[in-house]
Amino acid sequence: MPRFTPRFVILRRVNSPLLIDTDTASDDAVALIMALRSPQIQVLAITTVVGNVEVQQATRNALYTAELCDSRVPVFMGAEKPLQRPHVSAAWFHGRDGLGDHGYPPSRRAPEKQSATDAIIETIESHPGLVLVTLGPLTNVALALQKKPGIATKVGRCVVMGGAPCCEGNVTPAAEYNIWCDPEAARLVMRSGLPVELVGWHLCRGEAVLTPSDIQHVLSFGTPVAKFAIECNSRGQEAFFEQSGERGISLPDPVAMAIALDPSIITAQSEHYVDVETGSELTRGMTVVDRLNVAHDERNREVWAAHLAGGRKAKVFWTIDSGRWKQALYATLR
Repeated sequence: MPRFTPRFVILRRVNSPLLIDTDTASDDAVALIMALRSPQIQVLAITTVVGNVEVQQATRNALYTAELCDSRVPVFMGAEKPLQRPHVSAAWFHGRDGLGDHGYPPSRRAPEKQSATDAIIETIESHPGLVLVTLGPLTNVALALQKKPGIATKVGRCVVMGGAPCCEGNVTPAAEYNIWCDPEAARLVMRSGLPVELVGWHLCRGEAVLTPSDIQHVLSFGTPVAKFAIECNSRGQEAFFEQSGERGISLPDPVAMAIALDPSIITAQSEHYVDVETGSELTRGMTVVDRLNVAHDERNREVWAAHLAGGRKAKVFWTIDSGRWKQALYATLR
């Protein structure tokens, strides 16, 4: 099939407003820019969670990014640690401050006093049908579901950047970081009845990577947000090469945000039960996809009982139109 790369992209209107949960580091910041600068949507709130960096730093980064976009969206600070595990950051990839250690100044405003858990519950209940986009570990969402399980039925879409469905991970051979960081939370979310759409790490590799020429193209826009998007990912660019041998900037969270804004970027998807491994250190955080739909088989039924009882499969995305994803990114950085 020939690759189609249009000269421009028109994002489809998202009928529901957005709620974004993030462990704000370099790629998260670019995803926030895409959402905050999109004329088609309204970001109701940003909640921050421990992950790439400590939650206090993630909150500072979210506030700085919102300020860069001239946005007054409320930011709520959330979980300081995973549900059951000690926190392990991804500072080696994103830098100590999560934004490549360029010394960005603190924001002029503070986060809201309400907790992220309560903000998630209240925002969903007051805006049924909204799109929930998660860009980090799922701790906040799991805590909200534990407190108010019924919110799962009030979410229109739950776009999860996480997992490595049927492929290698980026933190262990089996797992992607967001899921690995708090696998218990991820398992709870997968079993909750939320309408999960899984955007795995594989979707930001290969042709989806910003190449050196793509990077120069973004810098040619000459806008503050374009400069920031490339600059804050400087350490990430180095780390991605160390990790994968691929040159360029890999942007998993912006890919997820592009899909949240325009699902037609997806070129192959299917629906399956998805569970998360929590009992093995070898495969901790592995996203186990019932790709052949054998969960109902007698030998599997007991293990998959929680999913079968809920009856909710996740949408798993396998491929995207990389040209359209990049055009969506460019449109918000100009």
